[in-house]
Amino acid sequence: MGEPEAVSALRRIAYLLERQHADSYRVRAFRRAADAVAAAEEQDPGRLPALHAAGRLRDLEGVGERTAAVIAEVLDGRRPAYLAELESVAPPATSGAADGYLQALIGDCHSHSDWSDGGSDVKTMAEAAMAFGHRYLVLTDHSPRLTVAHGLDAGRLVAQLDLVARLNEELAPFRILTGIEVDILEDGGLDQDVGLLADLDVVVASVHSKLSMDQASMTRRMLAAIESPHTDILGHCTGRKIVGRGRLPSTFDAGSVFEACASTGTAVEINSRPERRDPPHDLLVQAVDAGCLFSIDTDAHAPGQLEWLWMGCEQAAEASVPVERIVNSWDVDRLLAWADR
Repeated sequence: MGEPEAVSALRRIAYLLERQHADSYRVRAFRRAADAVAAAEEQDPGRLPALHAAGRLRDLEGVGERTAAVIAEVLDGRRPAYLAELESVAPPATSGAADGYLQALIGDCHSHSDWSDGGSDVKTMAEAAMAFGHRYLVLTDHSPRLTVAHGLDAGRLVAQLDLVARLNEELAPFRILTGIEVDILEDGGLDQDVGLLADLDVVVASVHSKLSMDQASMTRRMLAAIESPHTDILGHCTGRKIVGRGRLPSTFDAGSVFEACASTGTAVEINSRPERRDPPHDLLVQAVDAGCLFSIDTDAHAPGQLEWLWMGCEQAAEASVPVERIVNSWDVDRLLAWADR
């Protein structure tokens, strides 16, 4: 039995808002309302129509004026106007070259759930990836040092691995691959138990702190992480932000960093988030010339953000990244064999 139409409408609106990079509080409002309606329907299928007839839909905790209007339209047998408005906003058109990359990708190697700073549970993220046509999704919640993102200590990571194992039985043949976005510490060490890192399918290593350290120190820091046997992907390598107040890119010896990536088989991430688009074009070309592998990832923190892959594909097309060097164009067995190198 499917979920109630009002729940589906509210969740679809939340998804579309995520895709359009709306403020997170707006997305949460629709997801909260969807959960409230689902709970009400499960407890008493007659309650929602009765509340609507009395003009009291907002009596449901988590339902506000706008979400109540959506619910009312569904109960009246109409398509919600707000949903129609959002559906009418088509995703930006991609170039033909970018479409070729997008069609080649069968997975995403960088994603977050509500175990750290994502907005949805693991199963919801996986189901969105399945709907997008992927065969696998690497779950890479943050490591413990990033406390602002509720990073996973060793105990919570072990618990997450158990959850992923259960979900993979349920969702097969789709695969949730185990992973982490591990902080690169100031000395180049990785912010998680090395035994656990060895047990993960894919490890994304990223700098999140002291981004403005001097070039020589940042280069040593990044090289140490790249040379770790546990690092598979170098995440958003410059750390730049290009929207809002912005953030300048970190400075490092790109030649040395990309040479190390090429020699160790570490993939350079092409981060598709609209505020990152990292690395910049000149560095991406340099990484191509160095012979690096790549991973075009969304760094998605919500289901709707999984559609942002097209932005990374545009970057890849502009830099003529060889498709055969993009690890998430590989099937899962080849990807795992590479990560276990």
